[in-house]
Amino acid sequence: MRRRRKKRKIIQKFSKKMQKKLIVMFLVVTVLLVGLIGRLMYIEYTSGDKYEKIVLSQQEYDSRIIPYQRGDIVDTKGTILATSVDVYNVILDCKVLNQNKDDIEPTILALTTCFPDLKAEDIRQKLTENAASQYVVLLKKLPYDTIQPFVEMQGDDKNYPNVNSDAVWFEKEYIRSYPYGSLAASLVGFVSGGNVGTVGMENYYNSTLNGINGRQYGYLNSDNNFEKTIKEAKDGDTIVSTVDVNIQSVVEEKLAKFNEEYTNGYIEGSGSKHTAALVMNPQNGEIYAMANFPTFDLNDPRNLTGYVTPEEEAGMTEEEKMDFLNEIWENFCVTYTYEPGSTIKPFTIATGLETGTLRGDETYYCDGLEVISGSEVHCVSRVGHGMETIQKALMDSCNDALMQMSYSIGVDNFTTYQKIFGFGQKTGIDLPGEERGLLFEKDQMRALDLATNSFGQNFNCTMIQVASAFSSLVNGGKYYQPHIVKKIEDSNGNVIENIKPVLLKETISEETSDMLKTYLYATVSEGTAKTAKVNGYSMGGKTGTAQKLPRANKTYLVSFIGYVPQENPQLVVYVIVDEPNVEEQAHSTYAQNIAREILEEILPYMNLYPDEELVRIRMKN
Repeated sequence: MRRRRKKRKIIQKFSKKMQKKLIVMFLVVTVLLVGLIGRLMYIEYTSGDKYEKIVLSQQEYDSRIIPYQRGDIVDTKGTILATSVDVYNVILDCKVLNQNKDDIEPTILALTTCFPDLKAEDIRQKLTENAASQYVVLLKKLPYDTIQPFVEMQGDDKNYPNVNSDAVWFEKEYIRSYPYGSLAASLVGFVSGGNVGTVGMENYYNSTLNGINGRQYGYLNSDNNFEKTIKEAKDGDTIVSTVDVNIQSVVEEKLAKFNEEYTNGYIEGSGSKHTAALVMNPQNGEIYAMANFPTFDLNDPRNLTGYVTPEEEAGMTEEEKMDFLNEIWENFCVTYTYEPGSTIKPFTIATGLETGTLRGDETYYCDGLEVISGSEVHCVSRVGHGMETIQKALMDSCNDALMQMSYSIGVDNFTTYQKIFGFGQKTGIDLPGEERGLLFEKDQMRALDLATNSFGQNFNCTMIQVASAFSSLVNGGKYYQPHIVKKIEDSNGNVIENIKPVLLKETISEETSDMLKTYLYATVSEGTAKTAKVNGYSMGGKTGTAQKLPRANKTYLVSFIGYVPQENPQLVVYVIVDEPNVEEQAHSTYAQNIAREILEEILPYMNLYPDEELVRIRMKN
């Protein structure tokens, strides 16, 4: 039997023609692929951002600002003067709610129930008119307690399954709050829109108090999962001031008391044009209190109620209203310039003693006036004080004797020491709007100008200039830069910076300081400043009665500046009453009374105890 042969598999070969076609096709495909890749690379290079944005815009994104919290302003003991309180805006995501038809009415009902100010028809209208919007503000600046009931509904799926938690959310922001209202108003300042500080520490330390906003980024990916990235906000730093709330309260209380007592006193109107006071530490330049009257409410700084009638306010232009508000917001102690009057006399005497043009044992005869360049310049006593020593001239506040001293001192010495004492220059206090004042230059000062400048007339200065320079007179000659902030802390309470006292210069020697203090002590004990004396305390000081321009109007700015105690002074107090509402304004007792009342309350508070024998005061029957 013959075996059947297996058939051989015949392998067909491509003909040369076919091979050429395949090679050509392969090359064509390869060229097309290379061309496509090249085109894609070209598009990526030239238009990649454009197409990326198109793709991204088709995804569901969520981006929310996380607001920073502006730093607090606190007093020297940590009492809050200014803080930021969190509030919430109610935001409706119309797009999300419209995609869930079953949730619309239950969510509207929950909103109108929790927030009575909302109307159902208004919400439905917003859903229709802003159907694709994801950010519609329903309510603004609500406290957390107000939104809490709705938040609880959103989290209660059992009882409120159709209250859409994604369609309504709460945007957090902060509003500035001032727990003490008008206390230290011009010193603290306030915040306008956008966290911009206006006047006071709020303005000067604006960048320190402000932080940096954070942001939450997120989107719904293809699997409908929410992915997010959070960049946390950086809160602002806290300002720890040198101000003491208790001392500030006492100062403001006494200024308000004076103005209440003298309102409509001689003419219809307030108790004075301005009343101001400051209390500082002469040993380091710290300001414990700084106040002026009238003041304003930091929580409602643009409210003119109590300053003008509704009719007067209605008649004001916006510019007039703004000018009026700026006057109210003004920090008198730093921004207002005036002729200081006789509180300058200690500086004139210090200049003479320090330059050697006065020895201290001179005497002067006061006949009530000096005739200079044909002009009569009168003393406070028209009949004259008679023979005066330097000490007695200060005690009596004798203009005649001071003018005679100025002849010995001379223009060169006088103008040099005006600048050494800081007049005509900014002190550098950490508050906005400080003025320089106005002085005669050496080559412009005539004999008459020198004479009147010697007792505080015909030049302008500020309260902070006088108080800072006076502190150097009684602390041994050390001029410290006045300052209102002593420390800066971060939002966690860590100290970032300690602001140490800055000794700018030495104005006079210790010997001159000691001699002046002897004169100033006698002025309070036996001279024109007796009204300011606090029973049981050693103290010195000087009064001022400055006749304002035009002189013919007989209006005055009266003042007192003093220190306690006599040895190693711990406090300087300076009080000004600008045009007291009385018939005869030329009496410094108005300022002295305020200063004494302030000291009587704050000295025990500061643990400064009587160091002299108490004088028994007999009561009149």
